[in-house]
Amino acid sequence: MSILNILQHPDDRLHISAKPIKELDAVTHQLVKDMAETMYSASGIGLAATQVNVPKRVIVIDISEARDDLLVLINPEIQSREGTVVFEEGCLSVPGVYDRVERSEQIMVQALSAEGDEFKLEATGLLSVCIQHEIDHLDGKVFVEYLSRLKQDRIIKKLKKNQKGLDQQGSS
Repeated sequence: MSILNILQHPDDRLHISAKPIKELDAVTHQLVKDMAETMYSASGIGLAATQVNVPKRVIVIDISEARDDLLVLINPEIQSREGTVVFEEGCLSVPGVYDRVERSEQIMVQALSAEGDEFKLEATGLLSVCIQHEIDHLDGKVFVEYLSRLKQDRIIKKLKKNQKGLDQQGSS
C-alpha cells in the first residue's frame, strides 16, 4: 500500500467528473487500499478517487471513533433524498477550511462493495453528509462551491498564501 498525493483546491483536476468502474480488477482493489491508507494517514473521514487524481467513481469513508469501519462505495448513486441538515464541513483538498453546508438529511445510496456486490445503504447524519460530500467530488464539485463567491475568493487567497509559505520553507 502507499500514501497517495491529495490534490489541493483550486487545482483544476478536482473539477473532472469521474468515470464508472466497469470491472473490479487488481488495480481497483489496490486503489481502494491506497485510498484508505491515504485517508487514515491524513486523519480524514472520507476520500474520493478524484482527490488523488484518479477520475474513477470510488469512495472510501470511515466515520467510526476507532477508525476501523471502512466503507467502500464503488459507482455510488443516490437513489432518494429526504429533509435538510446543515453541517460544518471540512475537506482534505481544502486544508484548514471549515464552513456550514446544507445537505439532504437522509439519503438512500446504491453502490458496489469492494468485493463487487451491489448494495443499498440508508444513511443519516454525518454518514449521509459524508457520502454526499464525496459524491460531489466524483462529480467535479468541491464543498466550498456551496459558499458565497466572496467566501470562495477568501479561501482561495488563504490557500495560495499557505502554499506560498510552504514552497518558501521547502526551498530554504
